[in-house]
Amino acid sequence: MQVTKDMIISDIIRLDEGLIRVLLESGMHCVGCPSAQGESLEEAAIVHGLNPDVITNELNAYLNK
Repeated sequence: MQVTKDMIISDIIRLDEGLIRVLLESGMHCVGCPSAQGESLEEAAIVHGLNPDVITNELNAYLNK
């Protein structure tokens, strides 16, 4: 499974709980926030002033290890 920017944060975490660390290290500290239940990775990245493509690549790199 690959992560895409349109995936909901909570769905991404369900793929592998190790992705929480990747999100936190990327500056996305919203993993426990209620918004994580309905906000896409792209939406959350934009809110945090982050590049969603970079985060998507980091998450997929983790999954491909």
